[in-house]
Amino acid sequence: MSDEAAELGRLSEAFFEAQNRADPLGATLLGIEGYDGLLPDLTREGARGDAARFAAIEAGRARLDPAALDERGRTNLAVLERLCWGARSDLEHGLWEANCSAEGYAAPTSMVFMCVPSATVKDGASADAYLTRLAGLAGLFEAAGARFAEASAEGRRSTAVGIRQALAQLEGHLAAPIADDVLANPVVSGSADAERVRSAARREVESSVRPAMAGLCDMLRDRLLPGARPDEEVGIAHVPGGEAGYRAAVRRHTTTTRSPEEIHAVGLERLEELSGEWSSLGRAVLGTGDVTEVLARLRDDPALRFQDAAQIVAVVRGALERAEAARDQWFPPYRIADCVIEEINPIEAGNAALAHYRPPADDGSRPGAHCVLTTEPAERFTYEYEALAFHESSPGHHLQIASAQTLRDLPRYRRFLDAQVCAYVEGWGLYAERLADEMGLYTSDLARLGMLSFESLRACRLVVDTGMHHLGWSRAKAAQFMWEHTATTRANVDNEITRYIGWPGQALAYLIGCREIRRLRRLAEQRLGAGFDVRAFHGTVLGSGAVPLEVLEQLVEAWISASGG
Repeated sequence: MSDEAAELGRLSEAFFEAQNRADPLGATLLGIEGYDGLLPDLTREGARGDAARFAAIEAGRARLDPAALDERGRTNLAVLERLCWGARSDLEHGLWEANCSAEGYAAPTSMVFMCVPSATVKDGASADAYLTRLAGLAGLFEAAGARFAEASAEGRRSTAVGIRQALAQLEGHLAAPIADDVLANPVVSGSADAERVRSAARREVESSVRPAMAGLCDMLRDRLLPGARPDEEVGIAHVPGGEAGYRAAVRRHTTTTRSPEEIHAVGLERLEELSGEWSSLGRAVLGTGDVTEVLARLRDDPALRFQDAAQIVAVVRGALERAEAARDQWFPPYRIADCVIEEINPIEAGNAALAHYRPPADDGSRPGAHCVLTTEPAERFTYEYEALAFHESSPGHHLQIASAQTLRDLPRYRRFLDAQVCAYVEGWGLYAERLADEMGLYTSDLARLGMLSFESLRACRLVVDTGMHHLGWSRAKAAQFMWEHTATTRANVDNEITRYIGWPGQALAYLIGCREIRRLRRLAEQRLGAGFDVRAFHGTVLGSGAVPLEVLEQLVEAWISASGG
């Protein structure tokens, strides 16, 4: 191994450690061992320290000569450069402190409820780690409140809608009986003493965690909400530093150099392209090619709603089973963890998207999970949940993320990537929805309308996210635009818009990433002609784990050339 390669390996390990110490909750969610007893330092001093560690890795990377590395090393160098910049940029801009919410990855307090219960408690050491983390949660909630207050005093005020969302989440957990508290009742297996762990967890939650949560609620309600940004100013550009922070978020989430203006135009263009598909498929299924009428029929027909939660679970489980049965015809053979279907905790229903994916644990102790929203089934559309399953489970997130975990020749940090390379991960999920149509997995043309509905939603995201955070749109204007261009309900429109407010830029990743994967596939088909092998193409796209889009382009170009194109 050359000196350059050895130094790159050292920097890769340094990044893995820095990333997971800065975000140990994310490490737990991704199934990475060794961080389940830790919590992030939410103070500004802590953020500066974490950012300095990433800056030191960037400086080391800049001293390396790419010409001294082989092709695999150059790929790793490019991935490290992009991810290190993204992690440092996120810490330096700290948009979450000016944007209180209950939005998954964007809100540290919300990450607690999503990630802490996913820890694997299987023996004495993991039980001690879990309890150590619980003991630190009071400090985390207190630090979050102090950070919000500090930002607000500088004019970086959170939105009223985000504060109310965070309050609803916190109060929902506080109102739950301790026997139902997700923090106080970890899943215990193996040799761990379940009674001891749960008894200790309940004592900690009652004595320290819940009082700290209540204190944060008081601060949000009494100090932050009265001066919060109104619905006319929900965009992050309305706070000091927000405009630069948003441009950085756009670059980080899309892994491109596209400007907000360019992305806004792409969304409008894609919506116009989709109108023809809406008309054609609507005529076939509903007997009308009028797009407005098609959207109204899908939205208003009670026959297109579920009757109970069991029906939802049955639809997504059936979709997963069909996809797995057909997988080897479209992909190289993969030996990956299983995927299960889990229902989202009803306490989180008001803040949750329709579904999300939780990766398997690296040690095999936890399968991957398609976590699906099943509350209020009469408000859920039957035709959307097949496309949703293909996005979240197989051939979408589960296949992509679980297969990446098997790539033992990659540096550790590249086997466990998710939101850090959102355009690739979410772009693959959206690509998988259309791919499922090619694979013949949809059970009806009505279900294919769900595929079309979801792509329209992703196109709308480009318009409304840039509209609010860059162009200054109000919450109402963004909601009205989405209502007019999708078949979703008012309630889901509100949930979606609130999500984009709470996590600036992330919503852009889906369609931007998907368009690039589709473009690269068309390029391969054109250059290879009859020699194009879709299984080999998918193997190439998935074969290096999640990567920035410019790196993916390099990988596919190299594969095309090696294949004779």
